[in-house]
Amino acid sequence: MTMDAKALLLNALDTRWKKYRSELKLCRAEFSEEAVHDVRVAARRLLAFFDLLRSVLHHARIQTIRRALKNQLAELDDLRDAQVLLADISEYIHEVPDLEVFREYLEKKERKYLRAARTMVASHKAGNLSERVEKARIMITELPGEELAEQLLEAADEAYARVLRLYGAVDAERVATIHKLRIAFKRFRYTVEVLHPLLETFLLDNFERMHTYQTMMGDIQDMEVALDGLSELMDTLQKPDPESPRSLWELDKAKALSIHEHYASRFRNVLLAYLEDKGEVLTFWRPAPEGSFPWEK
Repeated sequence: MTMDAKALLLNALDTRWKKYRSELKLCRAEFSEEAVHDVRVAARRLLAFFDLLRSVLHHARIQTIRRALKNQLAELDDLRDAQVLLADISEYIHEVPDLEVFREYLEKKERKYLRAARTMVASHKAGNLSERVEKARIMITELPGEELAEQLLEAADEAYARVLRLYGAVDAERVATIHKLRIAFKRFRYTVEVLHPLLETFLLDNFERMHTYQTMMGDIQDMEVALDGLSELMDTLQKPDPESPRSLWELDKAKALSIHEHYASRFRNVLLAYLEDKGEVLTFWRPAPEGSFPWEK
């Protein structure tokens, strides 16, 4: 072991809590798309810490903190999806000009979600969590240190065991099985981010590989979100706008069908790419607590 487990937890908490408060304050002072993104990332990393902490510290306070962070992230989910799709459209619109119809639709949604996010950020005070986080910090200092490192590694073993169970259930015909794996894998990855200093032989290159693996599954999710959003757009085009010429409505409907084929084709490609490399998940951690780590072989 290369680092004291209790010191590791305290350092991780202090770093992530400070970053979260800083990003929230900055976003409130200078609201922007980038600032909202940074708040979301900081909140997710802080939540990941408390996900790990609850494995060694069983207290209702931890659940309360997790719930507050999860609720905040949930309020930003729709905005995140719209922004990811808009960024993606910027890369492909020169190849598929018809995407302009979808971009206009998403930009309207983005403006709506940004207004909601501004209200949420303005009303959300990090101070509401400060007392609970400080008490959680005190509770960490009181944890018995003798077995803490092993308990944290056991938490990673359990998170990885869940990943393996869901990996075994992956079915290409049921994409929901890949989404379940993606969520479990993300939690496992964040867990390793916190505790990896406990492992003398851990290779930092593993994080880049894990990120790439998670991104492959995320690409599948993004294409599904795109297809769902496009389905909503097509629903709005079922009836002509009385204020628009019917020819314009028919043109938009034809473009929507063209866009659908664009995303359906990309969905098939990213799904096949993941299925080809999905076995790499077996190289990220030891298969069992008594086993050796892949990078030690």
